[in-house]
Amino acid sequence: MDFFGFSERVKSAADKALELCKPQFSRLDELGFYNGQRVLKAFIDNGVSEMHLKGTTGYGYGDDGRDKLDALFAQVLGAEDALVRHNFVNGTHALTTALFGILRPHDVLMSVTGMPYDTLQEVILGDGCGSLRDFGVNFAMIPLLSDGTPDYTEITKQASSATIAYIQRSRGYSLRPSLTIDVIERIIKAIRAGNQKCVIMVDNCYGELVEEREPLTVGADLIVGSLIKNLGGGIAETGGYIAGRADLIEQCAYRLTCPGAGKEVGCSLNQSRGMYMGLFHAPEAVCAALKTSVFAAAFFEQLGYEVFPRYDEQRTDIIAALKLGSSEKLIAFCEGIQSGSPIDSSAAPEPWDMPGYDSKVIMAAGAFTMGASIELSADAPLREPYAVWLQGGLTFPTGMTGIMLAARRMEERGLL
Repeated sequence: MDFFGFSERVKSAADKALELCKPQFSRLDELGFYNGQRVLKAFIDNGVSEMHLKGTTGYGYGDDGRDKLDALFAQVLGAEDALVRHNFVNGTHALTTALFGILRPHDVLMSVTGMPYDTLQEVILGDGCGSLRDFGVNFAMIPLLSDGTPDYTEITKQASSATIAYIQRSRGYSLRPSLTIDVIERIIKAIRAGNQKCVIMVDNCYGELVEEREPLTVGADLIVGSLIKNLGGGIAETGGYIAGRADLIEQCAYRLTCPGAGKEVGCSLNQSRGMYMGLFHAPEAVCAALKTSVFAAAFFEQLGYEVFPRYDEQRTDIIAALKLGSSEKLIAFCEGIQSGSPIDSSAAPEPWDMPGYDSKVIMAAGAFTMGASIELSADAPLREPYAVWLQGGLTFPTGMTGIMLAARRMEERGLL
């Protein structure tokens, strides 16, 4: 039954897209099964019990649930230790904590994947706001090649001066390819060829559980991400994580709380259960988001649009970029995504001057958790090339329907 009254054009494009997606869907189901077992094994190995789901108040001394959650994340991600906390307000906050925890005046932060995304630029280069630059940390950048791939030769050449080599796995607001684990491994080898001692940090947002391996298993020292993306499974209400080498996690913990106390303090309040359950659900949530992304690419390609990556290309994060070509199409698309949301479907997203961005941004996210990118959402800066970045989808049927509603809104405006 068609509950939404889609036009024949939209239904036909969806049917063709589904047929094209079958091989990819089969591979994604295998990935979801693998990662589901991987996560379950970590729960069992770490002896998670009902008592660990209960929160604490005050200082949080002796919070076994908090400490067990760190160990659980560490095993899933292949880390020596992890810092998983509800009081990371977003992924950028977790990244900032890691950077300030490790870097000291006159150190060099080197981005080897071009300029980091908008919100992190303020953390690094902001003027008079307590940025890394304000504290005397130097920044260097190695641009990507013209095809959007890393410049391995230049990375090796310049790595000797880096204290931290920063790798951004996802594309951000760009059309360059997101980085597979194989590519990240090659970048790490290029860094190590020029500098054996620098800390290699990967911004892993949107990339967790998208492949069978994580960046730590191929030589990264730290990975950082948000819990309202992949690893929160659509259940964690807030939070983020830092995982990697134990000595580096200790430094990061000193920055998050205070020197000398580090991981030993910080109550979990009533957030533990949601973070545990979110991680448990994450493999299926990520699988659904990947299927939604693959379908969106195949569907909009059928409608004549350029998509990144294509439906039959390997995915290493949950993001699809759709090049729509005009601000009117961006706005209509986001309105359609919002109209297919379980929460706030009647809201009308509008472009606004979002903090940390240099142009107006429109965002559609009718989510159970505000801003949760593992739930179906879309956002775009209103600037060339007028592409929209789509992510999430807690279930494939609802994700697919949201994509079709976005096309319908464009169709209604005569923009499809």
